[in-house]
Formats: sequence, structure tokens, C-alpha cells
Amino acid sequence: MTTAPKPVQLGETRRLDQLRELLVSEGYERLAKPRVFLEFTGVKEADSLLNDIDGHPHFFVFACLADRQVPSEKASLLPFELGKRRGSFDFSSLTKLSRQQIEEAMLAPPPLHRFPTVMAGILYSAILRIDCEYKGNAAAIWTGRPSSATVVRRFLEFEGAGQKIATMAANILVRDFRIDVSDRYSIDISVDVHVRRVFTRLGFVPANASPEYVIYRARELHPEYPGVFDVVLWELGRTLCLPKQPMCERCAWAQFCSYPNSDPNGGSRP
Repeated sequence: MTTAPKPVQLGETRRLDQLRELLVSEGYERLAKPRVFLEFTGVKEADSLLNDIDGHPHFFVFACLADRQVPSEKASLLPFELGKRRGSFDFSSLTKLSRQQIEEAMLAPPPLHRFPTVMAGILYSAILRIDCEYKGNAAAIWTGRPSSATVVRRFLEFEGAGQKIATMAANILVRDFRIDVSDRYSIDISVDVHVRRVFTRLGFVPANASPEYVIYRARELHPEYPGVFDVVLWELGRTLCLPKQPMCERCAWAQFCSYPNSDPNGGSRP
């Protein structure tokens, strides 16, 4: 059960308002910068294919679907490793594979995922959907300046894609690949352990808040584009705002954060 937030004082309200404005500003600053080559995996050839969302858009879709209970780098590397094992990176070659062939490639040591059998089914289903629904071109999911709700809904139609994966995919497309959409209203924050931890420590949500609570809090803070908070919180959680021994002294947001100023003996630190 979610702990009810305590009533805030006027000073606390002003702190959160200021922090919200700074986080939103940081998010839009990133959005305004020129598109750059994204290093998803650290493997140049794999990253080149993932960045080629016109020529190999299925790589991006597969990487998003694989981003479950494994490090994001491992999930992003999966399409490349699968292509190597099958001898081709082209989508047309994938349509010729049976589910069993995909599973065999996934299971060969070392396995390409923590749950290789489950992922084989998800990828097989995704190949069928892209082939049938989008005529073999996964980029049709996001081309034509659709609404953000349309992009999220199309990702949700893939087997294994829940709210987190669907909104994460839409956010990366808009924020990092600069895909043109008619609005950003439906790009929610993606609630993973890092985002939840940082949002809690900053003071925006109570400890043990449900994913739904975090999502609606982000909508409340910036309804035009709730996912604008995502990358800043995620990066902080991965690098500085660690579960144990967070490096507050190195964090540029520490002066606005409630965590360094909370009482470590009072049970209030999340």
C-alpha cells in the first residue's frame, strides 16, 4: 500500500516548483540539441544498426522488446547478436525463420537473454506483426507525424510490450531520434528502479509509490510531455543516485534535493 504523502509546507512547495522547472528545462534543452549518434551497446557495428532507424528499424523495435530484466546494453545488443548467429541483419531474412530456429539461436551458448525461450516467442511474434501489419517496414510504426498516443498504442500491440517499454520506445524516438509527432501528451515517464528512486529522493513522490502514482505525478508536473523527466532521472539513478551510498557531493541537483537534507536516523530516507 502506498504511503500517503505528508502535507508540504510553503517552502517545500516552492522548492519542488523550482526543481520541476529546472528538470523540465533540462529535458527540453536536450531535445533542442542536434541529433547525435547513440551508443546503446558500446559495440560500433551494433550501434550503427540501432541508429539506422530508416534502413534497419526492426533493430530498434527488437531492442526495446528485449529490455526486460537485463541490463539495457545487453538488451540492445540482442538484435545484432541474433543477426550474426543467423548470418543476416536484413528483415526479409528473419521472416523466413521459424520460432524454433529463433529459439535455437537464442539458446546457443551464451544465451542472448536471461529468458531466451520467452524472448524467442516475443521476437517471432514481432517479426510476424511487422511483416503483416507494417509490410516489413517497422519504421511505419512512427512515420507520418502520428500522435504520441498512436506510437505508444502501436508498441503496446506487440507481444511482451507493456506501458514501460511502449513509452520508453516512444520517448527515445522523439527525444533522441527526433521523430516528428503531432504531440507529446501520451509519452509518460518510464518507471524503472532508477527513475522511481530518484523521483522519490527528490521529494516528488512518497516512498514505495506505485508505478501508477509516479506516472500520474509526472503528468501532473508537466502534462504537455510527462516523459521529459525520464532521461535526467534515469541517468542520475545509474551514475550518482545509487541505491546505497549515493554520491550526493557530486550531484548538480543536490542543492534542490530533499535526500541530502533528510534525517538518516529518522527513517525518512528512501
